[in-house]
Amino acid sequence: MTLVFAHRGGADALPEHTLAAYLRALEEGADGVECDVRLTRDGHLVCVHDRRLNRTSNGTGLVSTKTLAELEELDFGSWHASTASVEELSLDHTRLLTLERLLLALREFDRPVQLLIETKHPSRYGGEVERRLVEMLHKHSLADPEPGDPLQVTVMSFSALALRRIRSLARALPTVYLLELMPPGVSRGRLPFGAHIPGPGIGLIRSRPGLVANFRAAGRPTYVWTVNDEPDVDLVLAQGVDGIITDRPRFVIDMLKNVPPV
Repeated sequence: MTLVFAHRGGADALPEHTLAAYLRALEEGADGVECDVRLTRDGHLVCVHDRRLNRTSNGTGLVSTKTLAELEELDFGSWHASTASVEELSLDHTRLLTLERLLLALREFDRPVQLLIETKHPSRYGGEVERRLVEMLHKHSLADPEPGDPLQVTVMSFSALALRRIRSLARALPTVYLLELMPPGVSRGRLPFGAHIPGPGIGLIRSRPGLVANFRAAGRPTYVWTVNDEPDVDLVLAQGVDGIITDRPRFVIDMLKNVPPV
Protein backbone atom coordinates (compact mmCIF):
# COMPACT_ATOMS: atom_id res chain seq x y z
CA MET A 1 0.00 0.00 0.00
CA THR A 2 1.36 3.41 -0.99
CA LEU A 3 0.68 6.17 1.52
CA VAL A 4 -0.19 9.70 0.35
CA PHE A 5 1.11 12.64 2.38
CA ALA A 6 -0.08 16.21 1.83
CA HIS A 7 3.07 18.31 1.44
CA ARG A 8 2.74 21.44 3.62
CA GLY A 9 -0.93 20.46 3.90
CA GLY A 10 -1.49 20.21 0.15
CA ALA A 11 -0.01 23.50 -0.99
CA ASP A 12 -1.57 23.44 -4.44
CA ALA A 13 -5.20 23.74 -3.31
CA LEU A 14 -4.94 26.13 -0.34
CA PRO A 15 -2.23 28.28 1.27
CA GLU A 16 0.57 26.08 2.57
CA HIS A 17 0.88 25.40 6.28
CA THR A 18 -2.60 26.70 7.06
CA LEU A 19 -5.02 24.68 9.13
CA ALA A 20 -7.58 24.87 6.32
CA ALA A 21 -5.14 23.15 3.96
CA TYR A 22 -4.42 20.31 6.39
CA LEU A 23 -8.06 19.65 7.18
CA ARG A 24 -9.01 19.70 3.51
CA ALA A 25 -6.28 17.19 2.63
CA LEU A 26 -7.42 14.80 5.34
CA GLU A 27 -11.08 15.16 4.40
CA GLU A 28 -10.12 14.27 0.82
CA GLY A 29 -8.48 11.06 1.99
CA ALA A 30 -4.76 11.73 2.50
CA ASP A 31 -3.15 9.14 4.76
CA GLY A 32 -1.02 11.79 6.37
CA VAL A 33 0.32 15.32 6.20
CA GLU A 34 3.75 16.94 6.18
CA CYS A 35 4.89 20.13 7.88
CA ASP A 36 8.10 22.11 8.32
CA VAL A 37 8.96 23.57 11.72
CA ARG A 38 11.06 26.56 12.73
CA LEU A 39 11.70 28.17 16.10
CA THR A 40 10.57 31.70 16.88
CA ARG A 41 12.70 34.10 18.88
CA ASP A 42 10.75 33.19 22.01
CA GLY A 43 11.03 29.44 21.50
CA HIS A 44 7.78 28.40 19.81
CA LEU A 45 7.64 25.85 17.00
CA VAL A 46 5.78 27.24 13.99
CA CYS A 47 4.88 25.66 10.67
CA VAL A 48 6.73 27.78 8.12
CA HIS A 49 8.94 26.51 5.30
CA ASP A 50 11.09 29.50 4.32
CA ARG A 51 13.64 31.26 6.52
CA ARG A 52 12.07 34.55 5.46
CA LEU A 53 8.46 35.64 5.73
CA ASN A 54 8.20 37.43 2.40
CA ARG A 55 6.84 34.65 0.16
CA THR A 56 4.04 33.26 2.32
CA SER A 57 2.91 36.21 4.42
CA ASN A 58 2.47 39.96 4.36
CA GLY A 59 5.48 40.30 6.66
CA THR A 60 9.20 40.63 6.04
CA GLY A 61 12.36 39.45 7.75
CA LEU A 62 13.42 36.17 9.31
CA VAL A 63 11.04 33.87 11.15
CA SER A 64 13.74 33.21 13.75
CA THR A 65 13.93 36.88 14.74
CA LYS A 66 10.20 37.27 15.42
CA THR A 67 8.19 36.40 18.51
CA LEU A 68 5.09 34.27 18.26
CA ALA A 69 2.95 37.34 19.04
CA GLU A 70 4.54 39.24 16.14
CA LEU A 71 3.93 36.35 13.74
CA GLU A 72 0.33 35.99 14.89
CA GLU A 73 -0.32 39.50 13.56
CA LEU A 74 0.55 38.50 9.98
CA ASP A 75 -1.62 37.15 7.16
CA PHE A 76 -0.30 33.82 5.90
CA GLY A 77 -2.99 33.05 3.33
CA SER A 78 -4.27 35.94 1.23
CA TRP A 79 -1.32 35.64 -1.20
CA HIS A 80 -2.50 32.26 -2.50
CA ALA A 81 -4.45 32.05 -5.77
CA SER A 82 -7.24 30.03 -4.12
CA THR A 83 -8.09 32.95 -1.82
CA ALA A 84 -8.13 35.73 -4.44
CA SER A 85 -11.90 35.71 -4.98
CA VAL A 86 -12.96 34.94 -1.41
CA GLU A 87 -14.33 38.04 0.30
CA GLU A 88 -14.06 36.80 3.88
CA LEU A 89 -11.31 34.35 4.73
CA SER A 90 -11.47 32.42 7.97
CA LEU A 91 -8.55 32.35 10.41
CA ASP A 92 -7.95 28.76 9.30
CA HIS A 93 -6.96 30.16 5.88
CA THR A 94 -4.74 33.01 7.04
CA ARG A 95 -3.51 32.48 10.59
CA LEU A 96 0.00 31.34 11.42
CA LEU A 97 -0.09 27.64 12.32
CA THR A 98 1.88 26.53 15.34
CA LEU A 99 2.93 22.90 15.64
CA GLU A 100 0.87 22.55 18.80
CA ARG A 101 -2.25 23.82 17.07
CA LEU A 102 -1.70 21.31 14.27
CA LEU A 103 -1.20 18.44 16.72
CA LEU A 104 -4.42 19.30 18.53
CA ALA A 105 -6.36 19.42 15.26
CA LEU A 106 -4.97 16.07 14.12
CA ARG A 107 -5.80 14.53 17.50
CA GLU A 108 -9.43 15.47 16.92
CA PHE A 109 -9.62 13.90 13.47
CA ASP A 110 -11.85 10.83 13.35
CA ARG A 111 -9.42 8.35 11.78
CA PRO A 112 -5.72 7.39 11.91
CA VAL A 113 -3.34 10.05 10.59
CA GLN A 114 0.41 10.09 10.05
CA LEU A 115 2.29 13.35 10.53
CA LEU A 116 5.70 13.95 8.95
CA ILE A 117 7.59 16.79 10.67
CA GLU A 118 10.63 18.27 8.94
CA THR A 119 13.08 20.21 11.09
CA LYS A 120 14.64 22.99 9.02
CA HIS A 121 18.39 23.55 9.03
CA PRO A 122 20.65 25.44 9.17
CA SER A 123 19.05 27.29 12.06
CA ARG A 124 20.45 29.93 14.39
CA TYR A 125 19.09 27.79 17.22
CA GLY A 126 20.89 24.59 16.20
CA GLY A 127 19.86 21.52 18.17
CA GLU A 128 17.31 23.49 20.18
CA VAL A 129 14.89 22.81 17.30
CA GLU A 130 14.97 19.06 17.92
CA ARG A 131 14.95 19.47 21.70
CA ARG A 132 11.85 21.66 21.60
CA LEU A 133 10.21 19.29 19.13
CA VAL A 134 10.72 16.23 21.32
CA GLU A 135 9.47 18.17 24.36
CA MET A 136 6.32 19.02 22.42
CA LEU A 137 5.84 15.41 21.33
CA HIS A 138 6.27 14.18 24.90
CA LYS A 139 3.68 16.72 26.03
CA HIS A 140 1.18 15.16 23.60
CA SER A 141 2.27 11.56 24.29
CA LEU A 142 3.68 11.16 20.79
CA ALA A 143 7.42 10.75 21.42
CA ASP A 144 7.09 7.05 22.31
CA PRO A 145 4.77 5.73 19.60
CA GLU A 146 2.05 3.32 20.67
CA PRO A 147 0.82 0.95 17.92
CA GLY A 148 -2.83 1.75 18.60
CA ASP A 149 -2.46 5.52 18.68
CA PRO A 150 -4.40 7.03 15.74
CA LEU A 151 -1.81 9.82 15.40
CA GLN A 152 1.69 8.66 14.49
CA VAL A 153 4.66 11.04 14.06
CA THR A 154 7.77 10.67 11.91
CA VAL A 155 10.59 13.25 11.98
CA MET A 156 12.40 14.19 8.77
CA SER A 157 15.44 16.29 7.93
CA PHE A 158 18.09 16.89 5.30
CA SER A 159 20.49 17.12 8.26
CA ALA A 160 22.00 13.83 9.41
CA LEU A 161 23.02 15.56 12.63
CA ALA A 162 19.40 16.53 13.32
CA LEU A 163 18.33 12.90 12.94
CA ARG A 164 21.07 11.78 15.33
CA ARG A 165 19.71 14.26 17.85
CA ILE A 166 16.22 12.80 17.46
CA ARG A 167 17.64 9.30 17.95
CA SER A 168 19.31 10.36 21.23
CA LEU A 169 16.24 12.25 22.49
CA ALA A 170 13.44 9.91 21.38
CA ARG A 171 14.84 6.59 20.28
CA ALA A 172 11.51 5.10 19.19
CA LEU A 173 10.55 7.89 16.77
CA PRO A 174 10.89 6.85 13.12
CA THR A 175 12.98 9.19 10.99
CA VAL A 176 13.35 10.04 7.31
CA TYR A 177 16.67 11.17 5.80
CA LEU A 178 15.70 13.62 3.07
CA LEU A 179 17.88 13.48 -0.03
CA GLU A 180 18.40 15.96 -2.82
CA LEU A 181 21.91 14.78 -3.63
CA MET A 182 23.22 11.26 -3.06
CA PRO A 183 25.89 10.89 -0.36
CA PRO A 184 28.33 7.96 -0.69
CA GLY A 185 26.82 4.61 0.22
CA VAL A 186 23.25 5.80 0.61
CA SER A 187 22.21 4.53 -2.83
CA ARG A 188 22.86 1.00 -1.50
CA GLY A 189 20.64 1.56 1.52
CA ARG A 190 23.25 2.65 4.06
CA LEU A 191 21.77 5.55 6.01
CA PRO A 192 23.39 7.76 8.67
CA PHE A 193 23.04 6.72 12.30
CA GLY A 194 19.58 7.67 13.53
CA ALA A 195 17.91 7.50 10.11
CA HIS A 196 15.42 4.76 9.26
CA ILE A 197 13.77 5.71 5.96
CA PRO A 198 15.34 7.25 2.84
CA GLY A 199 13.43 10.24 1.46
CA PRO A 200 14.75 11.01 -2.03
CA GLY A 201 13.42 13.86 -4.14
CA ILE A 202 11.67 12.97 -7.37
CA GLY A 203 14.71 14.23 -9.31
CA LEU A 204 16.85 11.47 -7.80
CA ILE A 205 14.25 8.85 -8.68
CA ARG A 206 14.24 10.04 -12.29
CA SER A 207 18.03 10.06 -12.58
CA ARG A 208 18.68 6.77 -10.75
CA PRO A 209 16.22 4.12 -12.01
CA GLY A 210 17.45 1.41 -9.63
CA LEU A 211 17.43 3.49 -6.46
CA VAL A 212 14.13 2.34 -4.96
CA ALA A 213 14.97 -1.30 -5.76
CA ASN A 214 18.28 -0.88 -3.91
CA PHE A 215 16.49 0.55 -0.90
CA ARG A 216 13.98 -2.28 -0.98
CA ALA A 217 16.77 -4.87 -1.16
CA ALA A 218 18.29 -3.29 1.95
CA GLY A 219 14.94 -3.54 3.75
CA ARG A 220 14.28 0.20 3.60
CA PRO A 221 10.84 1.69 2.84
CA THR A 222 11.04 4.79 0.63
CA TYR A 223 9.18 8.11 0.81
CA VAL A 224 9.52 10.35 -2.25
CA TRP A 225 8.97 14.14 -2.47
CA THR A 226 7.49 16.23 -4.12
CA VAL A 227 5.45 14.18 -6.61
CA ASN A 228 2.87 16.34 -8.38
CA ASP A 229 2.57 15.29 -12.03
CA GLU A 230 1.05 12.21 -13.66
CA PRO A 231 4.30 10.86 -15.21
CA ASP A 232 6.06 11.13 -11.86
CA VAL A 233 3.21 9.43 -10.01
CA ASP A 234 3.30 6.62 -12.56
CA LEU A 235 7.07 6.35 -12.16
CA VAL A 236 7.11 6.04 -8.38
CA LEU A 237 4.15 3.67 -8.33
CA ALA A 238 5.86 1.41 -10.85
CA GLN A 239 8.91 1.32 -8.58
CA GLY A 240 6.83 0.46 -5.52
CA VAL A 241 7.53 3.39 -3.23
CA ASP A 242 5.93 3.30 0.19
CA GLY A 243 5.02 6.98 0.53
CA ILE A 244 4.28 9.83 -1.88
CA ILE A 245 4.66 13.36 -0.55
CA THR A 246 2.70 15.71 -2.81
CA ASP A 247 1.24 19.20 -3.12
CA ARG A 248 -1.74 17.56 -4.87
CA PRO A 249 -3.00 14.81 -2.55
CA ARG A 250 -6.47 14.56 -4.11
CA PHE A 251 -4.94 14.16 -7.58
CA VAL A 252 -2.60 11.39 -6.40
CA ILE A 253 -5.38 9.62 -4.46
CA ASP A 254 -7.56 9.62 -7.57
CA MET A 255 -4.70 8.12 -9.59
CA LEU A 256 -4.21 5.40 -6.98
CA LYS A 257 -7.87 4.44 -7.27
CA ASN A 258 -7.22 3.48 -10.89
CA VAL A 259 -4.19 1.32 -10.13
CA PRO A 260 -5.19 -2.36 -10.53
CA PRO A 261 -4.59 -4.52 -7.43
CA VAL A 262 -1.42 -6.61 -7.43
